[in-house]
Amino acid sequence: MTRVRYVEGETSEIAPLVQRIRAGRGSLLKLYKVLLHSPAVAETWLNHISALRTGTYLSGRLRELVIVRVAHLTGTAYVLKQHVPLMAEAEGVSAAECAGLADWPAMTTLSPAERAALAYADAMTLAVRVPVAVHDALVPFFGDRARVELSVLVASYNMHVRVVQALDIDVE
Repeated sequence: MTRVRYVEGETSEIAPLVQRIRAGRGSLLKLYKVLLHSPAVAETWLNHISALRTGTYLSGRLRELVIVRVAHLTGTAYVLKQHVPLMAEAEGVSAAECAGLADWPAMTTLSPAERAALAYADAMTLAVRVPVAVHDALVPFFGDRARVELSVLVASYNMHVRVVQALDIDVE
C-alpha cells in the first residue's frame, strides 16, 4: 500500500494538469495520483516522460526494451505492469521477449545495437559509472544525439523506479 495518500479529487489548481495527464496516458495513473501532491513536479514529470516517448530518435522498440530491462533489474512490478504487454507489444516487443529481458544475454532475438544498449542500461543501473568499453560499444550504432537520449532514458527510468519503490506505489 502506498506510503502517501492518492490525490483523488480535482481542485481548480490541478484540473488542467489532470486533464493533460488523462489525455496523454488514458487515465490518471496511481503514480500521477501521488505526484499531484506537488503539481509542479507532476507537470515536469509528464513533460519529461512524454518527451522521451515521442521526441527522441530512439525507436519505440529500443525504448521499451530498455524500460523493461530497468524494471527487471530493480524488481519494479509497477513499471513492468505498465509496459508489459500492451506498451511493449505496441512497439514490437513480444511478451516472451519482455520475460527474456530478465536474462537478456541469453536472448537470440536481439540485434547487436539492442545488445549494446541493454549492456549500457545494465551498467548505468547497476554500477552508475559506465565502463569505457560498454559506452564505446554503442558508438557504431548510435550517434551523439541517440547516446544522449539513451542515457537520459535509462536515468529517467531509474528515477521512475526509485520513486515508485520508495513510495510503495500500488500496481495499477
